Amino acid sequence: MTEGETKVFRLAYVPGVTPAKWVNIWSERTPDVPIDLAAVPAAEVVGLLRDGGADAGFVRLPVDRDGLSVIPLYVETTVVVVPKDHAVAAVEELTTADLADDEVLHPLDDTIEWTARPGLPAFTRPATTAEAIELVAAGAGLLLVPQSLARLHHRRDLTYRPVSDAPQSQVALAWPTDATTDLVEDFIGIVRGRTVNSSRGRTPASPPAEKPARRQPQKPAKNGTGRRATPARRKGKGHRPR
Repeated sequence: MTEGETKVFRLAYVPGVTPAKWVNIWSERTPDVPIDLAAVPAAEVVGLLRDGGADAGFVRLPVDRDGLSVIPLYVETTVVVVPKDHAVAAVEELTTADLADDEVLHPLDDTIEWTARPGLPAFTRPATTAEAIELVAAGAGLLLVPQSLARLHHRRDLTYRPVSDAPQSQVALAWPTDATTDLVEDFIGIVRGRTVNSSRGRTPASPPAEKPARRQPQKPAKNGTGRRATPARRKGKGHRPR
């Protein structure tokens, strides 16, 4: 950043993450530093951080943590997206075993870490979750995704149900370890829920209170002759009457 250039905090986030609440707090606490938001595909956000294209980013775990600092934030429920007329739509919740006879799509940008994928392999692997959603709507298979992605790609002809025993996706805040700037520290404090008065936060809540002035010992006032006045409570040593 050159001298005189306006500071900007660059924040990346993957689809499904809604950073609005943290951005609003940032704007209140750091109004002199605007925040630049960038929606980035999950498969590209780590590369963007390593290349210096963003100061920090919300990612979906697991990611390659080499050179990155990562703070896990929250876990999302995994849901299955189905056409509204599918039998799954009639239940409140299901398990992966309930999908044994269904073709399940596995997009290349899948963010769920599977040990064994449920259902039958679909005829193709779409490149993105958005393309997989289109295939679900066409009746070409079902799709398991974090709930926020199901909401992001909501369609009137589709619905979703929780899958109780499916692996879950975890959202985290990540940033290059070697670029942990003061602005990054400020944003970490916001995400962690620290108040503006927190001793661990960098941004001060308000200017430090001024210390009261030290009271100076009062000197006895001088009378008109230039001599120090005798305190009233002390009697002067006058001549005793004879």
